[in-house]
Amino acid sequence: MPGLPARCPRPRDLRRGAVLTWVFLVAVGAAASTGCWDRTGAATAGSAAVLPSVRTSAPAPQASRPAGTADREAVARAAAEAVAEGKSGKKAAQEVVSRSGDRWGAVYDQGEYAAFAEDLDGRWTGVGLWAGRGRGGRVEVERVQPGGPAARAGLRAGDRLLSVDGHVVTGLAVADVVALLRGAAGTPAVLCLSRDGADFTETLRREQLRAEPVTVRELPGGITVIKVASFTRGSGERVRAAVRAAPAGARLMLDLRGNPGGLVTEAVTAASAFLDGGLVATYDVRGTQRALYAARGGDTTRPLVALVDSGTMSAAELLTGALQDRGRAVAVGTRTFGKGSVQMPTRLPDGSVAELTVGTYRTPGGRSLDGAGITPDVPADEGAEERARTVLGGLGVGP
Repeated sequence: MPGLPARCPRPRDLRRGAVLTWVFLVAVGAAASTGCWDRTGAATAGSAAVLPSVRTSAPAPQASRPAGTADREAVARAAAEAVAEGKSGKKAAQEVVSRSGDRWGAVYDQGEYAAFAEDLDGRWTGVGLWAGRGRGGRVEVERVQPGGPAARAGLRAGDRLLSVDGHVVTGLAVADVVALLRGAAGTPAVLCLSRDGADFTETLRREQLRAEPVTVRELPGGITVIKVASFTRGSGERVRAAVRAAPAGARLMLDLRGNPGGLVTEAVTAASAFLDGGLVATYDVRGTQRALYAARGGDTTRPLVALVDSGTMSAAELLTGALQDRGRAVAVGTRTFGKGSVQMPTRLPDGSVAELTVGTYRTPGGRSLDGAGITPDVPADEGAEERARTVLGGLGVGP
């Protein structure tokens, strides 16, 4: 932090393009659906496959296509025609996806798709801060990665972010802001911020970073809090390990607030920590129904509360819905985001990859998550954790 705040340079306008939408897809866990596909593209309900794979074979004839989704053949054809004319296949594909109304559809170039895979490993390249929407729609620093570039520069939660590399961020989707913060390791990121009414500028160097997806802490009264930041590779087993390691008689709080989703296979594994087998979710791919099941042997006796909010998305919603529908957990918090659609990757002629919506998920009780989200059993905004502790006190007797 500088001793005296410097005035920020006048930022330039940002042309919001589809090139930035891939981070939003990562952020809301669109990769969750691809985790249900093996490396050849065959459906594998409950499969151990966790890396989004690319179809290299010719697209199969489509059955019924959900409304508001892109036609895979039309996208591939537009890309092929553009490449034949010496134009950008990715750009042509993006135009088709944009016109289709596919809310979660996106097209990545090869570098973006590689970064997408890094996210699913819990790795990314950036400055080590999480951006969120604050009061009045402004963009704020929600938290800072310990030891990362932002932390070393003295940035902290609550700082208002005004621009990144001269691009105004006010009014942008948070995902677009995240896209600006990303970049190659070693490249500079010039951030204009405001704190307590004073503007200042920090120049940070992007680094390769890694986050721990599952953390555990103990609260007074015999409560074990298991916080799942995202469903990246290995997070499901970490949740199972945390449950097994919880003290005898402990009540459990599963904190899924701000969890943007990730790999559905990891969410199913996490569900197995609390269920003794049985249905976790159903999903359809172009009209064909499939199901995901928990493994047997989970802890079904200790009281459990799931903490959720509007940042609980995709795979995290799928897990919450399963625990709620099967009577295993009481959900406490605010309504979740409402992302419950299935995306499938398709390799395009220029090497780019299109992720297109092909179906939707449903909870064991048949509820569709997409657009609706999950309504918690116990509403709570401020003081949600304290409310959850009260609920847990009524669910079981501590040690």
